[in-house]
Parts: sequence; structure tokens; C-alpha cells
Amino acid sequence: MSFKTLDDIGDVSGKAVLVREDLNVPMADGKVTDDTRLRAAVPTLTELADKGAKVLVLAHFGRPKGERSEANSLRQVVDALSGVVGRPVAFIDDCAGEAAEAAVAALPAGTIAILENTRFHKGEEKNDPALVAAMAKLGSAFVNDAFSAAHRAHASTEGLAKALPAYAGRAMQAELEALEKALGKPEHPVAAVVGGAKVSTKLDVLKHLVGKVDHLIIGGGMANTFLAARGVAVGKSLCEHDLTGTADEILENADKAGCTVHLPYDVVVSKEFAANPASLRTCNVHEVAADEMILDVGPAAVEALADVLKTCKTLVWNGPMGAFETEPFDAATVALARTAAALTKEGSLVSVAGGGDTVAALNHAGVAADFSYISTAGGAFLEWMEGKELPGVAALG
Repeated sequence: MSFKTLDDIGDVSGKAVLVREDLNVPMADGKVTDDTRLRAAVPTLTELADKGAKVLVLAHFGRPKGERSEANSLRQVVDALSGVVGRPVAFIDDCAGEAAEAAVAALPAGTIAILENTRFHKGEEKNDPALVAAMAKLGSAFVNDAFSAAHRAHASTEGLAKALPAYAGRAMQAELEALEKALGKPEHPVAAVVGGAKVSTKLDVLKHLVGKVDHLIIGGGMANTFLAARGVAVGKSLCEHDLTGTADEILENADKAGCTVHLPYDVVVSKEFAANPASLRTCNVHEVAADEMILDVGPAAVEALADVLKTCKTLVWNGPMGAFETEPFDAATVALARTAAALTKEGSLVSVAGGGDTVAALNHAGVAADFSYISTAGGAFLEWMEGKELPGVAALG
């Protein structure tokens, strides 16, 4: 994977640089409720501003479908970004056109400015060459720092990367280097933990991983579909019975590729899905009653999985092991995450995790900071795990 970074950008003093960031942050009552994405943008924005560039931040916000609306204006993110970068942030009321050009020309060198929502233009999501050309007139270089939007071939992600000299920002660079260590050129043995409710949402991930990893650990509701494929009666558990044939095929392909698939052999079950239910018990997978549902991986299996991780050099994690939002069905996720974190801290494991539920689960376990890298990109991280080329990344090459 070859791409240019800010180390290659040269002298930008007094020049306008377009920087694609992900500012699509959650809001409530006009305030940003989670500034993770804003904080991720800080290294790139401050480095360019300190080099004397006019830093023009491009981003989308919400789904305005090509129409202007106050509810989707990036103006409401200006103060929050200013707070995290620790300096004033200007606002320009468009991201293309003569008014935007005049506003950029008037900016002093070293200024950071947010341009208005790229999706206020219908051509953004269509990657319209006319919009790309109009945006490109605003700057002399393009920096993509938004991995989370890299799976979209939009004007502000792929189009500009082809129209201007293009570079990866520091957040994008860190993400790509982490992903390269995890699945591009990883140190073997490699383990992947894939959890979540449904096999159907992770089919392409599972098919791709069996040819890449040495150990595939399957948890969450999707493990039930694989257990059913192996003839295990899973009671009332969440299970896609129509996909047992596909699960069988994945197991066969794993066998051919020399990938060991780990399914739980003891499970935590209950007759109802509620916190600490009276019907809670742990049993062998072959002892699940018809009126019970599997809600977590059992302690014996978790201990065995911890032993597997101790033999590995690299770990990729996407999805929880059980219904972790409800106690005590968070036990397997928390225990395995803590093992992975401890191995990472002692230097024997490179651990890369990603996906919304995964980040929440690792935060819940209190170990997010101890993993080698955590990706906050949802769709882009999944597509990368599926082995797909991401347009916004490919365009930087």
C-alpha cells in the first residue's frame, strides 16, 4: 500500500489546502455529544495550519440529499472543533463557487476554516466532475483524513484525490498503517474475532477472513447459525436457519485454508432476555432446551479462547461475543477483551478492532486504550475486512 503523507506535501505556506475530515458527529440540543471524530482531526489540521496553510475542512453532515438546510449545516460544529483544536475556526458558507473562492482568498495564512456541508450539492454523492472541478479551484492540494468515508466514491473523497496532488492526513495514515499490520502484512499466527447478531451482515467478512487468518473466533448471535449448521439444537436463540448451508460452506473453506474455526462449546442461556434473569444458567451447547436462548459464550470456552490468543501475534476484532449491553451477558466479551488488552500491553500481540458495537464493547470492558488501534469507521472498516478496495484510499495511491 503506497500513498503520500503530510511528510511529502512540501511548502504550503500561504497556500490553500483542502482537507477531507469526518465531522458527522452526534448532536443534541445544538451541542456535540461525542467529539471523538473532531479530536481525530486535530493532528492534521494543526500541523497544516502551523505550516502556514489556509486549511479548508471539507465534510458532510447528515443526509440533506442535495438541499440546503439549517439542521444539516456544519456551522453548528464550528465552536466544538475550535474547542478541540484550541484556536479559532472560521466558517465559509459553501464548498464551491465564486463566493467560496472569494472567502478563501480573504483568509489569512494559518487559518482553519470549515466549508459548508459537501452534501448540500447534488453532485457530491454522484462524484460529479463539475463539482470536483469547482471544489478543486479552492485549493492547491488535497488531504484525505477521513477513513470512515473512504468506502464512498464521492466528489470530496475520490474525485478531489484525482484532481489535485493528494496526501493521507495523520488520522488516515495511522488507520492505513494499522490495517496493513492487521491483515495486509500481519505477523502470524493471526486471530480474528467476529461477533454480532447476524451472519447475513458479515458473510463477506467471514468468507474473506478464512483465507487470511489462522484462527477465526465466532461469537454473538451468528455463532448460533454455525452451531445449527453443525446439527446443534439452539432452542429459541437468534439464528438464521436459512443460512446454515452458507455457514457449512464457510466451515469447509476454512478447513481447506488451514484456518481453525472456534465455536462455543459451553454457553450462557436464559428463557427470557432480561438483566440477571431467574432462568439464567450455563450449559454445554448440546444441552440447550427448546424454550431457552443462547445469550453469551460460556466461561470454559472463553478460557480456551484466551489460550488461543496467547499463541497469536495479531488480532482483528469486529463485534461482541454476546448480548453485551445487558448484564451478565457481557461477561465473555469483557473477559476476552481484557486478555487481548493484557497481551497487547506486554508486547506479544498487535490488536486492531473496529465497528460501532465493538468500540462500545471495548469501552465497556475498560480496555479500549490498551488495544494497538481502534477504528471508529463503521462501513469502511467492514468493507476493508471484506477485502474490498476502498475508493477514497485507492485514489491516494
